[in-house]
Amino acid sequence: MTTTPSTADAPVSRSAPNPLGRLWQRDLDHYPDTGRRYAYLAIVVLTTIVLYYALYIQYAVATSIIQHFHMTYRYFIWVSVIGNAVGAFASLIAGLADRWGRANMVVYGLAVTGLLVLFGLPNASGELSYLILFGVVGFVEGIVLVATPALIRDFSPQLGRATAMGYWTMGPVLGSLVVTTVTSSTLDSSTWQDELRYAGISALIVFVIALAALRELSPRLRDQIMVSLRDRALVEARAKGMDVEAVQAGSHWKQMMRLDVVGSAFAISIFLLLYFAAVGNFVVYFSTVFGYSEQRVNALANWYWAANAVALVVAGLISDRLKVRKPFMLAGAVGTIVVTLLFALSATHAKTGYYTFAWLFIGIGVFSGLTYAPWMASFTETVEKHNPAATATGLAVWGWIIRIVVAVSAAFVPVVVTSATPLVEHGAQVQAAQTQAGPALAIVNAHPQLFAELAKYPPTAIPAALQGQAVQEVGIADLTTVQKAQPQLAILQKYGTQVQQAAKDNPGNWRTWWFVCLAGQVLFLPFLFIMAGRWSPKKAREDADEHARLVDLEMAAMAADPA
Repeated sequence: MTTTPSTADAPVSRSAPNPLGRLWQRDLDHYPDTGRRYAYLAIVVLTTIVLYYALYIQYAVATSIIQHFHMTYRYFIWVSVIGNAVGAFASLIAGLADRWGRANMVVYGLAVTGLLVLFGLPNASGELSYLILFGVVGFVEGIVLVATPALIRDFSPQLGRATAMGYWTMGPVLGSLVVTTVTSSTLDSSTWQDELRYAGISALIVFVIALAALRELSPRLRDQIMVSLRDRALVEARAKGMDVEAVQAGSHWKQMMRLDVVGSAFAISIFLLLYFAAVGNFVVYFSTVFGYSEQRVNALANWYWAANAVALVVAGLISDRLKVRKPFMLAGAVGTIVVTLLFALSATHAKTGYYTFAWLFIGIGVFSGLTYAPWMASFTETVEKHNPAATATGLAVWGWIIRIVVAVSAAFVPVVVTSATPLVEHGAQVQAAQTQAGPALAIVNAHPQLFAELAKYPPTAIPAALQGQAVQEVGIADLTTVQKAQPQLAILQKYGTQVQQAAKDNPGNWRTWWFVCLAGQVLFLPFLFIMAGRWSPKKAREDADEHARLVDLEMAAMAADPA
C-alpha cells in the first residue's frame, strides 16, 4: 500500500521574497491536497470560459459589427481568419510553457484580453483598427488557451483526466453558452459595443481571482506521469532527486512530430468543423435562410451549448470510471455523424421549425461531447507516452493545428457559400427598398415598356412626346410616386436580381458546407485507433492494478534504501 509522507517530510513550497514576488513566482514544490487542487482546476476552467466568451462574442453580433463598420461580409470573415491564424502561431510560443511555466501565461493573458475587449474593440476607429485589435486578441488567447489544458493535465492524474478535461472542454462550450445567453437576454436594449464590454469586464474579474490564487506544479512534479492520486508520495519522492535540465533536454518539438500526436490533433480539428461553423456562422446562416434575428439565433444555439456542456462532464466521469477513452470516442463520433447528416438534409427546407433544429442541436451536442472529453484525456496521455515533460509542447502542436483549421475553414465558407455575401451585404437594404417602393413597383410593373423607354433618358431630357404619353397612360400622381421612389428603385435595379438569386441558392450552398463538416467527422474515425489507451475496460483495470503494484514495490524499495 502506498504510504503518504508526514507533514514534516513533505517538501515545502518556495516562499516568495516579498508579496509582490508571489505575483510572478507561482511554483508548488509539493502536490496540493484535494481541496486546493480542485480550486486550481476551477480557476483554470473559469479562465477558459471567459476567454472563449471574449473570443466568440463578436460572432454573436456579427451583422451589427458588419453594418457599423460598413464591412463586406468577406472582410469580416478575414477578421476571423487573421485572428485565428495569429492565434495558431501564438500557440507554438505557448509550447515554451514546458520551460517557462503555465500560470503566468494564463494570468497576464487574461488581463490583456480583458483590456482589449473592454476598451479596444468597442472603440475601434474603423474596420482596419478592428482587424488589428482582434488579431492581438487572437495572439494572446492562442497562448493562454494552450497553457490552460496543460495546467488541467498537471493537476489531474490519468485516472481522473477525462473528468478534468470534460470540465476544461466545457470552457469553449460554456463560453458559447454565456455568449448566447447574454446576447439573447440583452440585445434588445444593448449595443454590440456593450456586449463586448460585458465580456471584457468578465475577463478582468477572473483575472483578479487568478492573480491572487492560481499556482502551478514545479517542473520536477509536472514532468512525471501520475496515473492516480496514490502515486503522489512516489512522484514527490522522485522529484527530490530529479535533474530537471536532464529531463527537459532534447528537442520537445521533434518528440511530438509523431503520427499519433499530429494525426490525432488534425483529426479532432476537422471533426469540430461543425462546431466552428456554429460559433462563427450560425447567425448568418439562420438569418439569411430562415430570417431569424440575432437574438433568436442565439437563443436557439443555447440548446446546442447546454446539451454539449452536460455531455462533456458526464462522458468524462463515465470514461474515468471505466478507465477507457476509445469506445466513447467511437460511439460519440458515429452518433454525431448521424445527427449531422439529418441536420444537413434539413438545411434546404424552409418549413423546418425552430424546435426541430433545437432537437437536432441537442443530439449533436450530446454526441460530440461524448467524443471530445475522452479525446482530450487520450491526447494528453498520448503525449505523455512520448515525454511527460513535453506536455505543453504537445498541446501547442494541437493548438497550432486546430487554429489553422479554423482559419482555413473560415476562409473557405464564403467560397463555398457564395450566396452569403450578397445577402449579408445587401439583403436588408434590398428588402427595405422593396417595402418602401412597393406602390412604385406596382406602377412600373403595370407599364414595363413605357418605363423601360423613360429609363433611357435623364429626368430633364425626356422627349416631350414620351412625356405626354406617360402622363396620359399613367397619370401625374402615379408618375410622382415613381419619381419619389427612384433611390429605392435604383437599389433594386443594382442589387435586386443578385440578392434574389442568392436567396434562391443560399440553402443549397449552406447544405454543401454542412456536408463538408460531415466529411470531417467521418475522417476523424481512423485516427482514434492510433491514440493511447485500451478498448477493453477489463484490460484497463488490469493495467491500473499492475501500475499500483509497481508503485508499492518502488515505494518499499525507497523506504528500505533511504540513500
